[in-house]
Amino acid sequence: MQLKADERMDYLTADGSMRIIQSPTVFSYSIDAILLADFARIPLKRGKILDLCTGNGVIPLLLSNRSQATITGVELQSRLYDMAERSVAMNQKEEQIGLIHGDLKEMPARFGNDKFDTVTVNPPYFQTEHTAHHNKNEYLTIARHEVYCSLEDVIKACSKLVKSGGKLAMVHRPNRLVEILTLLKMYKLEPKRMQLVYPREGKEANILLIEAIRDGNPDLHILSPLYTFDQQGQYTKELHRIIYGK
Repeated sequence: MQLKADERMDYLTADGSMRIIQSPTVFSYSIDAILLADFARIPLKRGKILDLCTGNGVIPLLLSNRSQATITGVELQSRLYDMAERSVAMNQKEEQIGLIHGDLKEMPARFGNDKFDTVTVNPPYFQTEHTAHHNKNEYLTIARHEVYCSLEDVIKACSKLVKSGGKLAMVHRPNRLVEILTLLKMYKLEPKRMQLVYPREGKEANILLIEAIRDGNPDLHILSPLYTFDQQGQYTKELHRIIYGK
Protein backbone atom coordinates (compact mmCIF):
# COMPACT_ATOMS: atom_id res chain seq x y z
CA MET A 1 0.00 0.00 0.00
CA GLN A 2 1.50 3.31 -1.15
CA LEU A 3 1.51 6.02 1.54
CA LYS A 4 1.70 9.74 0.85
CA ALA A 5 4.47 11.85 2.36
CA ASP A 6 2.69 12.83 5.56
CA GLU A 7 0.88 9.52 6.14
CA ARG A 8 1.56 6.61 8.46
CA MET A 9 0.11 3.16 9.00
CA ASP A 10 -1.38 2.50 12.44
CA TYR A 11 -2.86 -0.61 13.99
CA LEU A 12 -6.59 -0.17 14.51
CA THR A 13 -7.13 -3.35 16.54
CA ALA A 14 -5.09 -4.64 19.46
CA ASP A 15 -4.40 -7.96 17.77
CA GLY A 16 -2.93 -6.20 14.73
CA SER A 17 -5.49 -7.73 12.37
CA MET A 18 -6.70 -4.35 11.12
CA ARG A 19 -4.71 -1.28 10.09
CA ILE A 20 -5.62 2.25 9.10
CA ILE A 21 -3.96 5.12 7.23
CA GLN A 22 -3.54 8.28 9.29
CA SER A 23 -1.98 11.69 8.86
CA PRO A 24 -1.09 14.23 11.55
CA THR A 25 -1.66 17.08 9.09
CA VAL A 26 -4.92 15.79 7.60
CA PHE A 27 -6.76 13.47 10.00
CA SER A 28 -6.11 11.06 12.84
CA TYR A 29 -9.03 9.52 14.69
CA SER A 30 -9.56 10.22 18.39
CA ILE A 31 -10.99 8.23 21.27
CA ASP A 32 -14.39 9.73 20.39
CA ALA A 33 -14.62 7.46 17.33
CA ILE A 34 -13.69 4.35 19.34
CA LEU A 35 -16.30 5.18 21.97
CA LEU A 36 -19.00 5.77 19.35
CA ALA A 37 -18.24 2.49 17.57
CA ASP A 38 -18.57 0.65 20.88
CA PHE A 39 -21.69 2.56 21.98
CA ALA A 40 -23.68 2.13 18.76
CA ARG A 41 -26.25 -0.67 18.65
CA ILE A 42 -26.04 -2.17 15.18
CA PRO A 43 -27.51 -5.11 13.26
CA LEU A 44 -25.12 -8.04 13.64
CA LYS A 45 -25.98 -9.93 10.46
CA ARG A 46 -28.41 -8.58 7.89
CA GLY A 47 -29.07 -4.89 7.69
CA LYS A 48 -27.59 -1.59 6.59
CA ILE A 49 -25.42 0.85 8.52
CA LEU A 50 -24.56 4.41 7.47
CA ASP A 51 -21.66 6.41 8.94
CA LEU A 52 -21.69 10.15 8.26
CA CYS A 53 -18.55 12.33 8.59
CA THR A 54 -16.59 9.12 8.21
CA GLY A 55 -13.14 10.73 8.05
CA ASN A 56 -10.52 8.08 7.27
CA GLY A 57 -13.08 5.29 7.66
CA VAL A 58 -12.32 4.44 11.27
CA ILE A 59 -15.92 3.80 12.40
CA PRO A 60 -16.96 1.63 9.40
CA LEU A 61 -13.80 -0.43 9.89
CA LEU A 62 -14.42 -0.89 13.62
CA LEU A 63 -18.09 -1.75 13.06
CA SER A 64 -17.15 -4.34 10.43
CA ASN A 65 -15.46 -6.32 13.21
CA ARG A 66 -18.79 -6.57 15.03
CA SER A 67 -21.27 -6.95 12.20
CA GLN A 68 -21.83 -8.64 8.85
CA ALA A 69 -24.23 -5.88 7.79
CA THR A 70 -23.53 -3.66 4.79
CA ILE A 71 -21.77 -0.45 5.88
CA THR A 72 -21.62 2.83 3.95
CA GLY A 73 -19.37 5.75 4.92
CA VAL A 74 -19.87 9.33 3.68
CA GLU A 75 -17.03 11.87 3.67
CA LEU A 76 -16.97 15.40 2.22
CA GLN A 77 -13.21 16.02 2.11
CA SER A 78 -11.56 14.36 -0.87
CA ARG A 79 -8.24 13.68 0.88
CA LEU A 80 -9.94 11.94 3.80
CA TYR A 81 -12.17 10.01 1.42
CA ASP A 82 -9.06 8.79 -0.40
CA MET A 83 -7.47 7.70 2.89
CA ALA A 84 -10.65 5.84 3.83
CA GLU A 85 -10.83 4.08 0.46
CA ARG A 86 -7.25 2.87 0.74
CA SER A 87 -7.72 1.73 4.35
CA VAL A 88 -10.83 -0.26 3.40
CA ALA A 89 -8.96 -1.88 0.50
CA MET A 90 -5.91 -2.60 2.66
CA ASN A 91 -8.12 -4.49 5.12
CA GLN A 92 -9.91 -6.31 2.27
CA LYS A 93 -13.30 -4.94 3.37
CA GLU A 94 -14.50 -3.68 -0.03
CA GLU A 95 -17.37 -6.18 -0.21
CA GLN A 96 -18.82 -5.01 3.11
CA ILE A 97 -17.85 -1.32 3.27
CA GLY A 98 -18.75 1.16 0.54
CA LEU A 99 -17.66 4.80 0.58
CA ILE A 100 -19.28 7.92 -0.87
CA HIS A 101 -17.44 11.17 -1.54
CA GLY A 102 -20.17 13.70 -0.88
CA ASP A 103 -22.05 16.11 1.37
CA LEU A 104 -24.20 14.53 4.08
CA LYS A 105 -26.92 17.11 3.35
CA GLU A 106 -27.32 15.56 -0.11
CA MET A 107 -27.58 11.96 1.10
CA PRO A 108 -31.37 11.91 1.78
CA ALA A 109 -32.01 12.79 -1.88
CA ARG A 110 -29.41 10.27 -3.03
CA PHE A 111 -30.85 7.37 -1.05
CA GLY A 112 -34.53 8.36 -1.23
CA ASN A 113 -36.62 5.67 0.43
CA ASP A 114 -33.60 3.38 0.92
CA LYS A 115 -33.39 3.72 4.70
CA PHE A 116 -30.76 2.48 7.18
CA ASP A 117 -31.10 0.36 10.32
CA THR A 118 -28.44 2.38 12.12
CA VAL A 119 -26.84 5.75 11.37
CA THR A 120 -23.67 6.75 13.21
CA VAL A 121 -22.13 10.20 13.13
CA ASN A 122 -19.14 11.98 14.67
CA PRO A 123 -19.95 15.51 13.44
CA PRO A 124 -18.06 18.79 13.77
CA TYR A 125 -18.39 19.96 17.39
CA PHE A 126 -17.81 23.71 17.21
CA GLN A 127 -20.06 26.42 15.84
CA THR A 128 -18.48 28.62 13.17
CA GLU A 129 -18.89 31.83 15.15
CA HIS A 130 -16.38 30.48 17.67
CA THR A 131 -13.57 31.69 15.42
CA ALA A 132 -11.02 31.76 18.23
CA HIS A 133 -11.01 27.97 18.16
CA HIS A 134 -10.46 27.64 14.42
CA ASN A 135 -7.41 25.66 13.39
CA LYS A 136 -5.13 27.11 10.71
CA ASN A 137 -5.18 23.68 9.04
CA GLU A 138 -8.14 23.63 6.64
CA TYR A 139 -8.62 19.85 6.96
CA LEU A 140 -8.88 20.04 10.74
CA THR A 141 -11.06 23.16 10.65
CA ILE A 142 -13.64 21.43 8.42
CA ALA A 143 -13.57 18.27 10.55
CA ARG A 144 -14.02 20.14 13.84
CA HIS A 145 -16.09 23.23 12.99
CA GLU A 146 -19.53 23.59 11.43
CA VAL A 147 -18.18 25.08 8.20
CA TYR A 148 -20.18 22.92 5.77
CA CYS A 149 -22.92 21.58 8.04
CA SER A 150 -24.60 22.73 11.23
CA LEU A 151 -25.77 20.49 14.03
CA GLU A 152 -29.30 20.91 12.68
CA ASP A 153 -28.15 19.87 9.19
CA VAL A 154 -26.66 16.69 10.66
CA ILE A 155 -29.70 15.71 12.71
CA LYS A 156 -32.14 16.57 9.90
CA ALA A 157 -30.19 14.34 7.48
CA CYS A 158 -30.01 11.51 10.02
CA SER A 159 -33.76 11.68 10.56
CA LYS A 160 -34.39 11.25 6.83
CA LEU A 161 -31.81 8.47 6.41
CA VAL A 162 -32.72 6.17 9.30
CA LYS A 163 -35.79 3.98 8.97
CA SER A 164 -38.73 4.18 11.39
CA GLY A 165 -37.63 2.27 14.47
CA GLY A 166 -34.00 2.55 13.40
CA LYS A 167 -31.24 3.98 15.57
CA LEU A 168 -29.06 7.06 15.43
CA ALA A 169 -25.85 7.00 17.48
CA MET A 170 -23.87 10.23 17.83
CA VAL A 171 -20.86 11.48 19.74
CA HIS A 172 -20.63 15.16 20.60
CA ARG A 173 -19.75 17.58 23.40
CA PRO A 174 -21.82 17.87 26.61
CA ASN A 175 -22.15 21.65 26.32
CA ARG A 176 -24.40 21.15 23.26
CA LEU A 177 -26.70 18.66 25.03
CA VAL A 178 -29.79 20.91 25.30
CA GLU A 179 -29.53 21.86 21.62
CA ILE A 180 -29.04 18.21 20.63
CA LEU A 181 -32.10 17.03 22.58
CA THR A 182 -34.22 19.85 21.15
CA LEU A 183 -33.23 19.06 17.57
CA LEU A 184 -33.65 15.31 17.99
CA LYS A 185 -37.22 15.78 19.20
CA MET A 186 -37.91 18.31 16.43
CA TYR A 187 -36.91 15.77 13.77
CA LYS A 188 -38.79 12.80 15.28
CA LEU A 189 -35.71 11.16 16.76
CA GLU A 190 -36.56 10.11 20.31
CA PRO A 191 -33.58 10.09 22.70
CA LYS A 192 -33.24 6.62 24.23
CA ARG A 193 -29.75 6.21 25.71
CA MET A 194 -27.19 8.75 26.90
CA GLN A 195 -23.76 8.39 28.46
CA LEU A 196 -21.34 11.03 29.66
CA VAL A 197 -17.60 10.39 29.49
CA TYR A 198 -15.26 12.02 31.99
CA PRO A 199 -11.46 12.37 31.78
CA ARG A 200 -11.30 11.11 35.39
CA GLU A 201 -13.28 11.29 38.61
CA GLY A 202 -13.67 14.87 39.86
CA LYS A 203 -13.48 16.39 36.35
CA GLU A 204 -16.28 17.69 34.13
CA ALA A 205 -17.58 15.45 31.36
CA ASN A 206 -15.95 16.14 27.99
CA ILE A 207 -17.67 13.60 25.70
CA LEU A 208 -21.37 12.89 25.15
CA LEU A 209 -22.69 9.67 23.60
CA ILE A 210 -26.36 9.65 22.66
CA GLU A 211 -28.71 7.27 20.87
CA ALA A 212 -32.11 8.11 19.43
CA ILE A 213 -34.78 6.01 17.71
CA ARG A 214 -36.78 7.31 14.77
CA ASP A 215 -40.47 7.60 15.76
CA GLY A 216 -39.73 6.07 19.17
CA ASN A 217 -41.65 6.56 22.39
CA PRO A 218 -40.23 8.81 25.15
CA ASP A 219 -38.02 6.67 27.41
CA LEU A 220 -34.53 8.06 28.00
CA HIS A 221 -32.01 5.94 29.93
CA ILE A 222 -28.96 7.65 31.44
CA LEU A 223 -26.14 5.11 31.53
CA SER A 224 -23.47 4.94 34.21
CA PRO A 225 -20.69 7.50 33.80
CA LEU A 226 -17.62 6.37 31.90
CA TYR A 227 -14.17 7.47 33.08
CA THR A 228 -11.20 7.57 30.72
CA PHE A 229 -8.34 7.54 33.24
CA ASP A 230 -7.97 6.40 36.84
CA GLN A 231 -6.17 8.43 39.51
CA GLN A 232 -2.84 6.92 38.44
CA GLY A 233 -3.29 8.21 34.89
CA GLN A 234 -3.93 4.76 33.41
CA TYR A 235 -6.93 3.75 31.31
CA THR A 236 -9.79 2.52 33.48
CA LYS A 237 -10.80 -1.13 33.11
CA GLU A 238 -13.83 -0.17 31.02
CA LEU A 239 -11.81 2.03 28.65
CA HIS A 240 -9.18 -0.68 28.37
CA ARG A 241 -11.91 -3.14 27.38
CA ILE A 242 -13.34 -0.75 24.79
CA ILE A 243 -9.96 0.01 23.21
CA TYR A 244 -8.19 -3.32 23.48
CA GLY A 245 -10.99 -5.84 23.85
CA LYS A 246 -11.55 -8.30 26.69
